[in-house]
Formats: sequence, structure tokens, C-alpha cells
Amino acid sequence: SGHNKPKVVSTSTMITDWTEQVGGDDIQLKGILKPGNDPHVYEPVPADSQALEDADLILYNGYNLEPGLIKLMNSAGAKAKKFAVGEVVKPLDFNYKGQTKPDPHVWGNAKNAIAMVQAIRDRLIELSPEDREKFTQNAARLTDELQRVDIWIKQQIQTIPENQRKLVTTHDAFQYYSRAYGIPVAGTLIGISTEEQPSAQTVKSLSDSVKKTGVRSIFAETTINPALIQTVAEEAGVKIAPRQLYSDSIGAPGSEGDTYVKMLVANTRAIVEALGGKYTAFQPAEKQKKTSTP
Repeated sequence: SGHNKPKVVSTSTMITDWTEQVGGDDIQLKGILKPGNDPHVYEPVPADSQALEDADLILYNGYNLEPGLIKLMNSAGAKAKKFAVGEVVKPLDFNYKGQTKPDPHVWGNAKNAIAMVQAIRDRLIELSPEDREKFTQNAARLTDELQRVDIWIKQQIQTIPENQRKLVTTHDAFQYYSRAYGIPVAGTLIGISTEEQPSAQTVKSLSDSVKKTGVRSIFAETTINPALIQTVAEEAGVKIAPRQLYSDSIGAPGSEGDTYVKMLVANTRAIVEALGGKYTAFQPAEKQKKTSTP
């Protein structure tokens, strides 16, 4: 279409991926966080202020996932509409220093992603009503894929022997995944934000609890230095799973987790293979359609 494309700025790599898929060529999209950036501790640079000031719409996670960017967004003279995509999801809570806060890692559950994709679609339609039809079709296609991956993850997790169906990770980012897909979080080294540095005491108590749970593998994450969880594994006498989990960012372009759906698939594969389940590859919709057309 010949009109000026609206400028959209997104914070997390998950929101960037969804917005890119829904908006396609009809928006100018700039994602601030890059694959591998940790949103909890990201320090904004001058180009970020500029992007926020130029934007027509800012899509951010909210629930304080990206405190540095939220602060900048609220102080920058942004004319943009600001929308907290993650806050369309009813949050699970966590306790931090005696306070109850919403857990920002809402994308762990693909059903939550469906709600967020629909919210993104609606914001883009408000911004550019003439592209309603395209945005609606794109969102429907993505929603279909998310529904399929949601069912697939449940089936995959069920293949893990029940006594191994436990997740021990570096930071507390998998509560939504855990609840949605029936694999309890048995322990984490640090809390919800990655700012914390675990003490020797924390390392020891997690090692002890890992021994007690009897899990065979625990997990490192792509956005966090693996040295910490390595120590826990050594002290507990268990393995670090060969594949790291994508927690707060999708993977770099060309990696196996370079879209949101592929990130969920890669994480599920990492978990199923490391905990003794039977992994079967996820079939993206295009592949299925090709084989089923007469």
C-alpha cells in the first residue's frame, strides 16, 4: 500500500517476532532487544531513545520484564501509543523479598502467546485500518501454528517418565511453561530477575535439593552465564542438559530457536531428551498441508 508505513518499536525478541509476523511489510518495525540480550538487565543506548521518540506505537512486555526500557519509555518525549502486550495475560505471581509481584515470563505458555498476538493485531489495525485484512490473516495463520505447538508440547512432556518430570533451571523463567505443560519447577538458582547474584549458600541448597529430587539433568540458559548452574550440577553429581534453554530471548538468526515457535520447540526438545522422554519432531503447518493436498 502506498501510505506511509507506521513506525512500530518492540522491546523483547518474542514481541518483535510476533509483530513481524502479523505486520509483515505493512509496518516499519524496530526491535530494541536483540537475540541473546537479557531484558532484565539491558541498559538502553542513545539509539533506543531515538527509536522510542520516532515511534507511532511502542509494544513492550510489561510486568517489569524490561525495567530499563520501561523507565526510558516513560521519560522519553514519545508521542507513541504505548501498549504492554504481556499484561493482557493474567499473571502468575512470585514472591520477592516478601512482596508478591507478577511474573513477567508470560510467553512460556503458547496459549498466552495467542492472546498476545491478538492484542498486537488489534493495535496494528488501530494504527493502520486499511491493512486490517492482512493483519487479520497473518494473525490467524500464526494463531493456528501456536495452537498446534501448544498441543504438541503437552504430548511431548507426557513421554518423560513421571519421576523425571521436573525442571531445574538457572533463573525462574519457566513457571508459565511448567504450569501449562505439566512439568513442575523443582528449583532455580536465582529468582525472577537475573540481576541477583547467587550466594555460595544458594548454590549449596539448590545442589542438595537437586540430589533429593533425583533428576538426571538440570538446565543452563542462553542469556545467562552457565558457570553458576555448572557448579550446582558438579556438586549434585548430575548432568547439565546438552541443549541450553531459551528463556528471555529467541535464538540468533539461523539458530534452532530463531522464532518464538522454534524457541518453544527447541526448549521442549532440550527438556524431553535430557529427562528421558521420547522426542518426536514438531511438524509446521506448511509441511502438513503439502502432504495432505490431493
